[in-house]
Amino acid sequence: MSVLPAPDAPLPAGNPEELAAARQVLLASTRRQLDIRVPRLDDSLYAGAEELTELRRIATGGRGAQIRLLLNDPGTALRDGHRLILLMQRLPSVIQVRMPVDEVDLGNPSAYLLTDSGGYLFQPDAERPQGRAARIDRPGWAPLHQQFDEMWERAERARMLQPLDL
Repeated sequence: MSVLPAPDAPLPAGNPEELAAARQVLLASTRRQLDIRVPRLDDSLYAGAEELTELRRIATGGRGAQIRLLLNDPGTALRDGHRLILLMQRLPSVIQVRMPVDEVDLGNPSAYLLTDSGGYLFQPDAERPQGRAARIDRPGWAPLHQQFDEMWERAERARMLQPLDL
């Protein structure tokens, strides 16, 4: 049985295994709202059974549930059949996906996971398995959340991911 660190203690996030563990801890501590920004969504991110179980729990958690996902190239995730995209298509009113269109945002290599409890996982470069994370750290979370909100407002809805109503 693993022991969680104190809520305000940093989570290890210096290699792929630590990043995956930090993602799982943060997803489990999310109540209703989650923000995710990844330039490229591949099968190593948000596709495992445990992560998808937590994402489904958040998305179906009732009133106020919301997952916002910023992806540079959602078309690739769709073509690859990423499991998170499939979940989003089943719950499009709760899981919203947007694509950055501003050059500054498209050139931003960072990845975020931001929880509604003030937790975060931040990787300055999504391609490098290094970052910082905490379950609860409002001072560290606030600037990341503000940057995410600004990117979200400038981004366009990923219409290619919307399920077809036939």
